[in-house]
Amino acid sequence: MKLVLQRVKCASVKISGDVYSEILKGILVLICIEKGDDKKVVEYYAEKISKLRIFADENDKMNLSIKDINGEVLAISQFTLAADCKKGTRPSFDKSAPSESAKILYEHFVQNLREREIEVKTGVFGAMMEVSLVNDGPVTFILE
Repeated sequence: MKLVLQRVKCASVKISGDVYSEILKGILVLICIEKGDDKKVVEYYAEKISKLRIFADENDKMNLSIKDINGEVLAISQFTLAADCKKGTRPSFDKSAPSESAKILYEHFVQNLREREIEVKTGVFGAMMEVSLVNDGPVTFILE
């Protein structure tokens, strides 16, 4: 599993030109399910994200979690994070999980965050989406 987390002031996703979901202060999470991932891996990362201290406290130190600030998550599936660009000029996506199993695990990830009392908005798995954000910092993390 690969995830890109961006701390945002706001983020949104459009599908067919219309806003499908949007959040204010929180985290935009780009999620890639890879071959071999399972529910345990997904649950580990949901737990990690719920507790990751990436928001500033009163002393401007990264000391607060998404839950501490009552922030939101915009969770977007992005299989292209599994790309291998080492050979040639066309990326290989062999590491990406098959669509059917990836969708199940993506949905499990979203549900797992919600069970941790985090407000989660999503895109549509497999859809062409336009993602917009105002990165706060900028602050970006890669988890794998």
